[in-house]
Amino acid sequence: MFSQRALAIKESQIREASRYCDRYGALNLAQGLPDFAAPLALKEAAQRAIAADWNQYADPWGLAALRQGLAEKLQRDNGIAANPDTEITVCCGATEGLNLALMALVDPGDRVLIFEPFYENYVPNLATVGGVPVFFPLDTAPIDRERLAAVFAQGLKAVIVNTPSNPTGKVWSREELSWLAELCDRHNVYAITDEIYEHILYSGEHHSLLAWPEMRERTVLVNGFSKTFCVTGWRLGYTVACPALTAAMRRIHDFLTICAPAPLQHAAVVALAFGEEYFTELAHQYRTKRTLLLPALQKCGLNPVPPQGAYYIWADGRAIAADGAAAAEGLAREAGLAVVPGACFTRGDRSPYIRFCFAKKDETLLTAVDRLQEWQATRRPAA
Repeated sequence: MFSQRALAIKESQIREASRYCDRYGALNLAQGLPDFAAPLALKEAAQRAIAADWNQYADPWGLAALRQGLAEKLQRDNGIAANPDTEITVCCGATEGLNLALMALVDPGDRVLIFEPFYENYVPNLATVGGVPVFFPLDTAPIDRERLAAVFAQGLKAVIVNTPSNPTGKVWSREELSWLAELCDRHNVYAITDEIYEHILYSGEHHSLLAWPEMRERTVLVNGFSKTFCVTGWRLGYTVACPALTAAMRRIHDFLTICAPAPLQHAAVVALAFGEEYFTELAHQYRTKRTLLLPALQKCGLNPVPPQGAYYIWADGRAIAADGAAAAEGLAREAGLAVVPGACFTRGDRSPYIRFCFAKKDETLLTAVDRLQEWQATRRPAA
């Protein structure tokens, strides 16, 4: 009765984890949505745009001023010279951008490399185009080059790279990306880079694979405004690729969503004009939030992985229960904290890991720490 793609896609475990909050009265440390306000200047710009009646269809490729602003940002922050008329497309969130890249590049049966643990969306996104996921284990340690080269030698159409990554917070080094670029070039493989957390860094530097000369014709950079500007509900993203790839994605985008929200694009122009101090302060604030939560998880025996970037902590839930799903349920029920089970980011259903989100007010995190301490003091050891 239903298509294979519909049957292949499961409901989001991230959104399901957020529902624990209602069930148990838990704090939401699951979904990556901040509980603090977006910048006032950004909200006011959106209000002005709506009042000025920028409420009809925008150019499907994106507001010209916004694409120009993105071109300037890419040159300044990423060392990428992108033509705003032929290489930048504004879309409905980075999620649509990723889908556009897959729809433009992948046919049914094409093999696409995904590094594990991975962001939840990648596997269902790939299912919508009939692609075949190929998994490669990757934590925060350097890449095993020999094993990765062997995977490429078996044949791939594309590879998805997330840096800084969700859920582990790994930041790919220049050396690692250079090695990946060499493999892509040697084996004629495309790269789709998810760079949504580029400004949320604690160690290392952010590098864009599109800046490598040999990757210029075979990379789609996917990014957006959600995380950097605390507007996850705006669904405003963009893609950057060579003209031929961009033209293919634009044709799909036009008939998929037509355009991103017009008034919000006008507001985003204002966001791109924020000074360097905004991004410096952003990283500083998240570093502080990470410091609030990380020691509490260590004291609870959850062996958290200190993230190099993004705003999540990947932790071992076996101190609570044998698998991540039971650990997440237990934390919500016993400690009043909602987190995401690790199976959301890995193959199979028995991952012991859980993911905490610390994109929260300091007072929210301090309350979470208090609950963890109370729970730790009263709980019985896991069987």
